[in-house]
Amino acid sequence: MTNEATKSARKSALKPADRRAGARAPASSKPKPASNRAERAAERRGAIIAAAMDEFIARGFAATRLDDIAKRAGVAKGTIYLHFKDKESMFEELIRTAIVPLVTRLWATPPQPGASVRDMVEGFAKTFIEEVAATRRGDLVRLIVAEGPRFPEVADFYYREVVSRGLAGMRALIELGIARGEIQHKNLARFPQIMVAPALIAVIWQSLFSRHAPLDALEMFRVHLDLIFGERRTA
Repeated sequence: MTNEATKSARKSALKPADRRAGARAPASSKPKPASNRAERAAERRGAIIAAAMDEFIARGFAATRLDDIAKRAGVAKGTIYLHFKDKESMFEELIRTAIVPLVTRLWATPPQPGASVRDMVEGFAKTFIEEVAATRRGDLVRLIVAEGPRFPEVADFYYREVVSRGLAGMRALIELGIARGEIQHKNLARFPQIMVAPALIAVIWQSLFSRHAPLDALEMFRVHLDLIFGERRTA
């Protein structure tokens, strides 16, 4: 076979895409590693968020400084601005990552077949008390209660992302309870805040008075539900 014929045969054996690419030999088949730069950026962002939570909880929103967050996170102050424009946006990210997913999960979980509205509300209360009131999420909620009036943008963000969703979900449950005849007070649907009030009390009580008078928050919530649904009869 002539040299020209050999070249022609090799060329015809290549895939069309290979010919369009100039008939280069295939590159190494080794998988490309993940971007180290992206991984490092994600790690730094996570460290900044964790440090911000520590600082906000320890010092409060007003007294927390970006310098202290950077020092705790082990990064330069300028690195913070690569991820967040200011302290408010950093706090919003804390809410978005620490609390919003929980609220979404609470209202996205379908009820158990045959569950009463009271059972559903009690399940909400149990999850909230265990995963908010008794955890560092509760510290964030207390921080908003304490400093929200001075920083309305932060309070507005928390209302949009957390409170409004929680109230809408609770109102829907109340309306279902009224339709089923489980709830007699129809005006309760106008004020779903009444239903969730013990949850907020538990958050505040935990930080202020628990060392003086420990509170069984779930049992308090059950008594509260007795007042709304009627006391349960025991066998």
